[in-house]
Amino acid sequence: MGRDLVLVTEMAVKGGVDLVQIREKHKDFAAFQSVTLRLKEMLDHYGVPLIVNDNLAVARSCCVSGIHVGNSDMLPADIKKLWHNDVLLGYSIEYEEQLFNSQIQHTDYLGVSPVFNTLTKNDTVTAWGLDGISKIRSLTDKPLVAIGNIHAENTYDVIRAGADCLAVVSAICGAENPEQAAAEIRNQIEKAI
Repeated sequence: MGRDLVLVTEMAVKGGVDLVQIREKHKDFAAFQSVTLRLKEMLDHYGVPLIVNDNLAVARSCCVSGIHVGNSDMLPADIKKLWHNDVLLGYSIEYEEQLFNSQIQHTDYLGVSPVFNTLTKNDTVTAWGLDGISKIRSLTDKPLVAIGNIHAENTYDVIRAGADCLAVVSAICGAENPEQAAAEIRNQIEKAI
């Protein structure tokens, strides 16, 4: 893509994105912190919260709104011991049994990951599909964030299946016009609720 992350994100926010997560698994601390601070400065201007994926040190040093972790990351219970309780803590659900482990009680929302197969999340167990979202919705009252190959064409169905929120990467960041792509997805969300 070659486009600046902060500029693309700003276009997406103008199109209706109201929460952003930064995921930089391969950057060292200094590089991750630097881009996170740039992104947070822009998002603060719009009043949009920022969540860091799987890096507690970066999340804390940048005073972001929360952190999101998966199965191979730091446990939610451990994060809550080290970071104050007024930040958002998300946890990716890759298999049904996770809904019944003790970590769930420490989380604010659950990421259903992936809903559909995607190149940006290739280290996951299985794709949930719409039936999977519906099943998880029947088993928990926590907010659900649908992750994985979400775009304007499937947004309506994903929300109607039980997701409260969507995590979108390629459909916005890879679009020629990220603002328009975000607006189309936002429009589908509003139709579904």
